[in-house]
Amino acid sequence: MSRIRGLKTRRNAELGLLVFAMLLVAAFGATVEANQFDEIRPNFWVPAGLIGILFFGLHMVVRFTAPFADPVLLPSVALINGIGVAFLRRLDLENAIANKLAIPGFFAETSGRQLAWTLLSLILAAVLLLLLRDHRVVSRYAYTLGLVGIVLMMIPAVLPASISEVNGAKLWIRLGSVSIQPGEFAKLALVSFFAYYLVRKREVLSLASHRVLGIDFPRGRDLGPVLTVWLFSLLVLVFEKDLGTALLYFGLFIVTLYVATERSSWLIIGLLLFFGGVYVAYLLGDVVGGPFANFYDRAEIWLDPFSQENYERKSGNSYQLVQGLLGLGTGGLFGTGPGAGSPFKVPEVRTDFIFAGLGEEIGLFGLAALLIIYLLIVERGLHAALAVRDSFGKLVAGGLAFTLGLQVFVILGGITGLIPLTGQTTPFLSAGGSSLMANWLLIAMLLRISDAARRPANTPAERAGGPKKAPTQLHGAMTEVIKP
Repeated sequence: MSRIRGLKTRRNAELGLLVFAMLLVAAFGATVEANQFDEIRPNFWVPAGLIGILFFGLHMVVRFTAPFADPVLLPSVALINGIGVAFLRRLDLENAIANKLAIPGFFAETSGRQLAWTLLSLILAAVLLLLLRDHRVVSRYAYTLGLVGIVLMMIPAVLPASISEVNGAKLWIRLGSVSIQPGEFAKLALVSFFAYYLVRKREVLSLASHRVLGIDFPRGRDLGPVLTVWLFSLLVLVFEKDLGTALLYFGLFIVTLYVATERSSWLIIGLLLFFGGVYVAYLLGDVVGGPFANFYDRAEIWLDPFSQENYERKSGNSYQLVQGLLGLGTGGLFGTGPGAGSPFKVPEVRTDFIFAGLGEEIGLFGLAALLIIYLLIVERGLHAALAVRDSFGKLVAGGLAFTLGLQVFVILGGITGLIPLTGQTTPFLSAGGSSLMANWLLIAMLLRISDAARRPANTPAERAGGPKKAPTQLHGAMTEVIKP
């Protein structure tokens, strides 16, 4: 096993897991070809091999820049990313066969573009690891990052719908054939700002004024930051017409606040504020319409997707949700098999509804396995947050891990009918560059923090980095977050 001055770094374990992940991706591709062509062609392994080379390159960067990083993070994300590319390749093959077109090359169509986006995302992650050798440096630019995050979050809301709206949600900036979702990068900037702000203000925000049913509630004067973020989240809900993004931003702040203060009352206040605001927006959509109308329509579709009225709407109908639910139901427990389903019956199967398309072919068991991998990534992020020695790192890692988990929840909740549909894309699976780049930067930051957390205190990097002893504050809240 690789060592730095005699210390175990677990990088060889990471490499072994990475090879195993790519073998699973190659097996997925082979099954697709067997179902699409009734044979497995000799070059079936090429997509898995190409993407495996890219991940090996990032592994080498991690080996030399973050040698003590968690060995499970990179292989887990690589497996999900690889399955995403393989499924998009499967869609390209079916499209070519159905339309009697030439079989696309490995660098063509949607899967080829996703491969290119993966390369760019891994380059960005590698650059972050190379340039950022201590995660605490980010705190120096916290207020700048906070301003950047707010600007990125609000830009689509003020742009004309012709260049910002897709499927009813204003989350994009589209210029010709190029499009970007700035909110994906806003969440990274806002996590850093929230962490820095709460490290400085946690003692004030931890003060209690009233005790109700055994729960200490904060002073009224300390509600200002929460009300401000709540207002911003409602503005996102109304003007960007997306529940998932609003929930993501507000949930991120409330959970980070809970971890910083260890006060469960903040969770209660946050839930009451958010769901109260959503209910008021729903009522205003029914009575007033205007900017609230889109959310009202989505809520109506969610409440009864199979109604004739919702199914036959000229715009914003429930057709997509119904087809996704039917696809998941068709898959059953074990699925039809990769390449043997009918994913194109679900609109937006390449992006928002990729879970539904995959669910039809890998079944409930396959989706459960995929969700367990997501859960593993979140758990490793929370473990890094618990183990790292500085409060800023704890809040950043905890916030990033929670962000990833909440994003998966709002997507899966939307396509299964648990919550209204959102415009979010599935991390590492869906086609698109913005989400892929932002989430790989998120993983790079978790790798950097986990390296600091697992690095022995007597190594040169730790001696140069600051205090060796872990602060006791925040430890209790982080333990509550990750314990079963």
